Amino acid sequence: MNRSDLYNQCCRYHGQRVRITCRDGSVHVGEVTRVSRNTVWIRPDAEFGGYGLGWFGEGFGVGFGIALGAITGIVLASAFFW
Repeated sequence: MNRSDLYNQCCRYHGQRVRITCRDGSVHVGEVTRVSRNTVWIRPDAEFGGYGLGWFGEGFGVGFGIALGAITGIVLASAFFW
């Protein structure tokens, strides 16, 4: 998947829970809160080992950024977790 396709997919999933797999094998589950041409930010889910609050305070944080170049796959989390 090229960078442009990843960017477009991240934009479509903005505000939704996703499961992102990175090149290093790490998996991140959370809500997409922001997307730029180089980075997607997710707020981790507390129920899956994340903080759930983001880095900047309860309900207001954008979570953490993941470089689009490091992503190998992104899918809706609801496809895996019911």
